[in-house]
Amino acid sequence: MNISGQSPNWLLLVISLPTSSTAARMRVWRALKALGCIALRDGTYLLPADAEREQALQAIADDCVGDGGTAWLMVVHARNEAEHDAYRQQFDRSSDYAELRRSWKEASGTFKRLSVGELTRLQRRLLKDFEALRAIDFFPGDAGAEAGAAWIELNKRLDALISPDEPHEIAGGVARLDPSKYQGRTWATRKRLWVDRVASAWLIRRFIDPGAKFRWLAKPADCPKSALGFDFDGATFTHVGERVTFETLLASFGLEGDLALMRVAAIAHHLDVGGTPVPEAAGFEAVMAGARERFDDDDALLAEMSTVLDSFYAHFQRSKA
Repeated sequence: MNISGQSPNWLLLVISLPTSSTAARMRVWRALKALGCIALRDGTYLLPADAEREQALQAIADDCVGDGGTAWLMVVHARNEAEHDAYRQQFDRSSDYAELRRSWKEASGTFKRLSVGELTRLQRRLLKDFEALRAIDFFPGDAGAEAGAAWIELNKRLDALISPDEPHEIAGGVARLDPSKYQGRTWATRKRLWVDRVASAWLIRRFIDPGAKFRWLAKPADCPKSALGFDFDGATFTHVGERVTFETLLASFGLEGDLALMRVAAIAHHLDVGGTPVPEAAGFEAVMAGARERFDDDDALLAEMSTVLDSFYAHFQRSKA
């Protein structure tokens, strides 16, 4: 029975699996948990109805039958408002949000002991957990709103540790510049390079100013007036609109037609501000985090990561798509 277009109702899945099917039980339990089902009793699971959830539960039912069990998927209608409210109350996620926020508090006590790479991975894991809970919070209330506000504050703390003085995007377009007027210059950015800064420095020396010299700044205010600053607020080259600094440099010097560079840009963008996942991003991030552990000197770090970026660029040139 297809429930699409009907008035609000509920899905009830009743399953039974052979006692010997331990692996199947675990697989089914994980699938039901991911969907946000509530167990009314052993083998009986409730969900608010919609077409997508119906299809997901039917797939689980088919899986159970395939493993030698039985399964019945039914549409249940509340007889009155009180019964409907009782069903809805089963999906109160307040305790889940409270547990999630306790885990955030515990995690925050470890921040100062973690490397940038570890903090980045932790940030993504915590966000994934939060998004998974929000996805099954079918009737959002105060607990979810309070958790959302708490996440914003926690995320700001993580961002400050991962990328101190990270630039804010500015509005406007990107002017086209003549590379011949930017040769043999001193370029400056924040020290302890991370993804956007190291990729931008590589791009500058490899494609814009082969004779570039670099200054690594303890803080943006230390940037000499004669230097070309990049990737900090007030810098000559920084985030513009949705572009990260690497992308701003590409646009500024007419390099966006190079498809291999655009694929490097996709890595830098994803790792710096998120967005569309990029298959190579996790590998680059792991190498970058390891290199930071090995090198305290930013010149050495740039040299190491320039080799990596050269290899990515050569690979992307061979596989343009």
